[in-house]
Amino acid sequence: MKQLLALILVLICFSCGSKRKIITKKDRNEETEVPVKSDAPDRTIEDVKSDRPVITSTESYIETFKDIAISEMELYSIPASITLAQGILESGSGKGRLAVKANNHFGIKCHDWTGARIYHDDDRSQECFRKYKNPSQSFRDHSEFLAKRKRYSKLFNLSMKDYKGWARELRRAGYATDKRYPQKLISLIERYDLDKYDRKSAGISAAAKREHIVMAGDTLYSISKRYGVSVEQIKSLNKLSGNDIDIGQVLIISSAE
Repeated sequence: MKQLLALILVLICFSCGSKRKIITKKDRNEETEVPVKSDAPDRTIEDVKSDRPVITSTESYIETFKDIAISEMELYSIPASITLAQGILESGSGKGRLAVKANNHFGIKCHDWTGARIYHDDDRSQECFRKYKNPSQSFRDHSEFLAKRKRYSKLFNLSMKDYKGWARELRRAGYATDKRYPQKLISLIERYDLDKYDRKSAGISAAAKREHIVMAGDTLYSISKRYGVSVEQIKSLNKLSGNDIDIGQVLIISSAE
């Protein structure tokens, strides 16, 4: 009887030990099969399309945006050298937070802006700045910001070759509070030879017909000074009998002949 009881106890112990071993092995298999879920969102084709250009230096910033600056110069009569110098200074050559997060290359604050916005410490904590879909929108808004505000109208009485005058007038008109703002722009223009772009055009030859869109504050005299032509020449080309011009009016500055 004692031998029978001992045999039964041995069988029971063997059975329990085997069961535990099988369960352990099964648990381990289940753990290795559990997929790991990433919190990172999948990149879509739209993400790829909206990627910002890779800027590695001030030189690459200039190379990336010089054509846009020249194009804006043709449309709004703002020296490309000034646009590029402001972009370099305000955006830290495209590496600053506003440029990276909001495509804002010129530090333009919200003012009457109704679009997307970003908040950033500037003169005061968490000021409101404009946010753009891409850098080219920032360059266009910069042009319109200067061209459509009366306080910047004196800029357009200056020659487009006078980058020093433009730099000083931007400070006087209140674009920046930094007293050394003009000197910084002038230094950038001269260090990187940016004024060479003021003498270029976006595929328009020097002999092509040149036009000017009249903006607030324009006079025939200021326009003639800007382009280096006489008032009488402008009047003759546009068949003007007097000196009155209207905002939005397109004036021929020089003919293609």
